[in-house]
Amino acid sequence: MASVDGAYDCITKTPMGDQSSVFTVISNGGTFHGTNAGPLGSLDVKGGKVDGNMLTWTMDMVIPMPMTLECEAIVEGDTLTGTIQAGAFGAMAMTGTRRK
Repeated sequence: MASVDGAYDCITKTPMGDQSSVFTVISNGGTFHGTNAGPLGSLDVKGGKVDGNMLTWTMDMVIPMPMTLECEAIVEGDTLTGTIQAGAFGAMAMTGTRRK
């Protein structure tokens, strides 16, 4: 199992307040797939790339409005620290802890 794989309990700081989600990473060499599942539903990872401990991906959000989220995160140990670019809303910080 790659060092980035797992399910992370995440909090994303959004304009609507802190949103909790479970971010799942399943890597295969230099790529990964997974989902980010929260109260507003589950978003599929698109174009997931793995470069060492750095993850980059996009997600197509539909609620509360359609937009493509551009995401990046670094995994250090069991901690994920990232940023989600949400168009006009700007950058949202995302942090998570890998489930054991």
